[in-house]
Amino acid sequence: MTFQFNYEAIEPSEFAYEEMIRKVIEACLDYEECPYEAEVSILITDNTVIREINNEFRGIDAPTDVLSFPTIEFLKAGGFNEIDENTGNYFHPDTGELLLGDIVISMEKAIQQAKDYGHSLEREIAFLTAHSMFHLMGYDHLTEDDSSIMEMKQGQVLNQLQILR
Repeated sequence: MTFQFNYEAIEPSEFAYEEMIRKVIEACLDYEECPYEAEVSILITDNTVIREINNEFRGIDAPTDVLSFPTIEFLKAGGFNEIDENTGNYFHPDTGELLLGDIVISMEKAIQQAKDYGHSLEREIAFLTAHSMFHLMGYDHLTEDDSSIMEMKQGQVLNQLQILR
């Protein structure tokens, strides 16, 4: 698995965030039984940068906690069986890895939300990573049923990793 990681936030991290994020990404891929080696890009930034990205790509001029930019448009969420090595530009030409997409996390928002929800920053970053990974694998929360499915999957991955509230 290729894990491209950039930390551009001003706030220092209190824990081994890169290692923990990698574990969450791998656990999400295992949970969904992804049959491919994958590539995921992570950017940890601040509210100013995520606000600019949110405005540019979603037309929302406000900071948010996490943004997901999936490479694949799944017909069915988690439908890895729809994909093969001959499918479009979904695979890196040199490594052969499945290009899942990009995750952008605001460290400022994560710090605030960890305080608001009364849990650790590690748990908040893990949650945002899991949430975004399920978006990269085609899941969404536009309906109540879809939201319940995503919440269940995120919760099971975090419980499996013993990253609890």
